[in-house]
Amino acid sequence: MVVSHCRRRQDLKTNIKSWAQKNSLWLFHVNAASCNGCDIEFVASLTPRYDIERLGAQLVPSPRHADVLVVTGTVNPLMRERLKRIYEQIPEPKYVVALGACAGGGGVMKGCYNVSHGVDKVIPVDLFIPGCPPRPEAIIYGLMKLRDKISGGSHE
Repeated sequence: MVVSHCRRRQDLKTNIKSWAQKNSLWLFHVNAASCNGCDIEFVASLTPRYDIERLGAQLVPSPRHADVLVVTGTVNPLMRERLKRIYEQIPEPKYVVALGACAGGGGVMKGCYNVSHGVDKVIPVDLFIPGCPPRPEAIIYGLMKLRDKISGGSHE
């Protein structure tokens, strides 16, 4: 059987895309008006002590390169439109992680006049990682659960 060069190239692209979706998460982080506690713990999960890159998660510098948006903070009115714009820049399939109590529902800032009470009120969220702030172990556990969800093919 003779397979054309174009067909082999398409098969290779499909295989690479399938492997990458199952085995890696490219993360883009947005601080949407947080106290920086969650940001510090997220960065700690990238350091050699925890090293989420060894598990296939990588922080990328542009939302156009990402497939997972990690959001920390309460999403104040100044960040609402910016967050929507960043979300729209991420190519499909895309996933959103609300990191910390504030991103999940406002946290200790809930009830304040300048709080949107969670990321899910602005963009759809696939995974909530609770905590104030969540420990790096919880972040790693949540991201690996998301990776398992993605590789299983379910995007609910």
